[in-house]
Amino acid sequence: MRSWLGCGAAALVVAVAGQACGATLYFKAHLAGAGEVPATTSVGQGDLSAQVDTDTRVFRYKATYRGLTGEATGAHFHGPARPGENAPMIVMVSDPSSPISGEAVLTGAQISDLRKGLWYFNVHTAANPGGEIRGQLNQDHSVRTQPPPPQQQEQPDLPFDERQRPSALSAR
Repeated sequence: MRSWLGCGAAALVVAVAGQACGATLYFKAHLAGAGEVPATTSVGQGDLSAQVDTDTRVFRYKATYRGLTGEATGAHFHGPARPGENAPMIVMVSDPSSPISGEAVLTGAQISDLRKGLWYFNVHTAANPGGEIRGQLNQDHSVRTQPPPPQQQEQPDLPFDERQRPSALSAR
């Protein structure tokens, strides 16, 4: 009886530990001149989507924009800051040309600020060196991860096609 209880308790610990895994969090932002501090009159707009794996702390992002006053001279993530506030740069984008994509490894504190909505992304131009368009990152709860498709059982490779198998009747 005692060994059965020990095995059951061990299985319960494994089951609970398996559920303690991290998660992938999703974020989005709409970029516009009105979001800059101070606001710009730019007609430029853009959108950003991002995700962070809370186990590996890898942050991946994609952004597109259009309608800027000229070529982008820089693009960055900043924080911590609420809308209407400015903050230091956190993640610098290596190539600010649209479309933008990249990744960075974050600290636990940065992930915490990101989850609280305290990050923003902006794109700079020569006409607007402080930033032409900006958007506050907010968690995107509409994104749901899809469960992986069911594993299909592989059929063993046969040395010949089933249709070529000699039948027992034809051998007689």
